[in-house]
Amino acid sequence: MPTCKKSMLRTGIALLAIACAAPAFAHPHVFAEARLDVNVDDQGNIASLHHVWRFDDLFSSTVLVEFDKNQDLALSQEELDEVAGVVHASLADFNYFQLVTRDGKDVAMEAPDRLIADFVDNQLIILFESKPEAPLALDGKISLGVYDPTFYTAIDFIEDSYMTVNNLPAGCTQSVVRPDPDEALAQNQQTLTEAFFEDPTGNDMSKIFATRLEIACNKDS
Repeated sequence: MPTCKKSMLRTGIALLAIACAAPAFAHPHVFAEARLDVNVDDQGNIASLHHVWRFDDLFSSTVLVEFDKNQDLALSQEELDEVAGVVHASLADFNYFQLVTRDGKDVAMEAPDRLIADFVDNQLIILFESKPEAPLALDGKISLGVYDPTFYTAIDFIEDSYMTVNNLPAGCTQSVVRPDPDEALAQNQQTLTEAFFEDPTGNDMSKIFATRLEIACNKDS
């Protein structure tokens, strides 16, 4: 495992930035439970994605220690704003861990204006909203999810109900897909091998393991 440079985005928050280029398929070191709400406008376009991530106790404790400047064992609003700012800057190069595709092709997303950090029951919570760069009509198969391209951070949707669509038009269906790791490896072995040899630390093939919310619409409805 490469050694992190001290100068990188101080602390455990740097883990979210993948400051250390973790080897492909390394096991996760940071864990978070997620919720994703997809908002559809009256024209049948995906207007925004609302993300909520609740991080594990160990990582949250690391953040508390590193950002608690006055050492009162709590994070003030100013300290929380600093956490949010660091995470916002750190994840910019990783599309904020978002997976958005239409018929298998990546959909460009605008960077969120800001992230919100909170600390509840000794756990760090990150919230943000993002929007497609261009109107994203509900045509074809839309897939949405969250994944870390290096496997360093495991962001999981514990319940299917944690992935929802608001204002889903008639004639459209939503389903949660949880890929079987063994099947995903078998079906993508050649692609995975090529990706690893081309760039063992920078490929994004971990998205084949990501839990996805899929939306499909019947154009004739």
